[in-house]
Amino acid sequence: MAKKPTGRGNGNTPTGENGVLATVSCSTEKLLLAALERGGSCLETGRFLISFRDGWMEEGIKSLKAQNFRVADARDFTDQAVSLEDAGDAEAMVFPELGVALVGGDALEQHGMSVLDKVSADSPIEIIEPEYFAFSESSDFKSSDFKNSGSKNSGSKNSEYLRGFLRAASTIARDLGVDLDREDSDEGAESEAQQSTWGLTRCRVPQSSWSGAGIKVAVLDTGMDLGHPDFAGREFVTRSFVGEPVQDMNGHGTHCIGTACGPQAPSENTQRYGIAYEAEVYVGKVLTNSGSSTGAGVLAGLNWAIANRCEVISMSLGSQSPVQAAYTHAGEAALRNGCLIIAAAGNSATNTGAPANSPTVMSVASLDPNLKPSSFSNHGKIEIAAPGRDIFSSWPRPTRHKAISGTSMAAPHVAGCAALWAQSDDALRGRKLWQQLVASVQELPLPEFGVGAGLVQAP
Repeated sequence: MAKKPTGRGNGNTPTGENGVLATVSCSTEKLLLAALERGGSCLETGRFLISFRDGWMEEGIKSLKAQNFRVADARDFTDQAVSLEDAGDAEAMVFPELGVALVGGDALEQHGMSVLDKVSADSPIEIIEPEYFAFSESSDFKSSDFKNSGSKNSGSKNSEYLRGFLRAASTIARDLGVDLDREDSDEGAESEAQQSTWGLTRCRVPQSSWSGAGIKVAVLDTGMDLGHPDFAGREFVTRSFVGEPVQDMNGHGTHCIGTACGPQAPSENTQRYGIAYEAEVYVGKVLTNSGSSTGAGVLAGLNWAIANRCEVISMSLGSQSPVQAAYTHAGEAALRNGCLIIAAAGNSATNTGAPANSPTVMSVASLDPNLKPSSFSNHGKIEIAAPGRDIFSSWPRPTRHKAISGTSMAAPHVAGCAALWAQSDDALRGRKLWQQLVASVQELPLPEFGVGAGLVQAP
């Protein structure tokens, strides 16, 4: 059971003018609704992320306490698995594996600090930046959404993310409940079961002799249907970082876990859709059942995955926000500790979004069955490409299986192949694993800004 530190202070809970708590325990739902009321840029939560200079984190914590911040630390929680809603009255939460801290927006101002402050060269703080919302990359997308690459995909660069924001906020505001089957369950699926999905076939997974055994794969998403029959007998290490049970009531996380780590021989004579079928799966619920979260919620999951030395960390989520130093620090920490963060590039047909746009995070673009870039796939900072359209995988019961599209579906193809490579050679960890994935691709006669080095391949 995680502790609930109350930090230092009288325990009162200060509140800002929009009802956003100065403490870091303010829920994603409250932050979404407050942002909706504010108008303007819906992507900012109103809180801030502090990135400390390399090697200066402890000094940074001391400096926050010296300014009378009530500070909590992920190390105060079992396995560093901290849900921010359990942070009590803390005004700052430190993620020690990353060298990053979250600070309540009102608290920053109350303690005389600002995102506009010029940081001195001898300060332990490298940068203070806004925290952004994060959303699943495909939960409302159907194949039909991408039949044409015209106006639907070429509008405002923030359109898909703002749509995600409005979807999540509306769900919360209207208290609509959960629909387990929002998309046609047979869309994009083959009429008859085949040996393997087209994605696995293109990545040469069926020919691989590796299974991912002994490799920890963390999938940070909306959770997992823990009772899915295709995963009977599989053990999961599970944690929630969003104040909801890990059980997936959205579908996105179950689908991504299915591709990365699904079974070699699914039930009901279903075609094979999973890659690293013997990997140890770490399920980090960093997105709510509405498919929304905050940057800090994602960072909390990353901190946990790195603390547990998960060799592969897969994230099919993001925001069309600028490069965030906090994510760059997370990527550096992962590589330094023998881990690799793999993230979806985004579905706005524009420049790669965060966290995939950070230089220390591997960015994945989506390909169609003809190995052309999907019309929705972001471009620019791309390291590698993988199948992302009409991808068949697991889905929460009673549906069980579904085909959907997005860079969300491409990223777990890379994560699954990464687990196979990591099993094949103990030296392939962190940066060396990144280099191997890139070096072993099937090259494509397409610009690098769209497909990176090429199509990921299994060993």
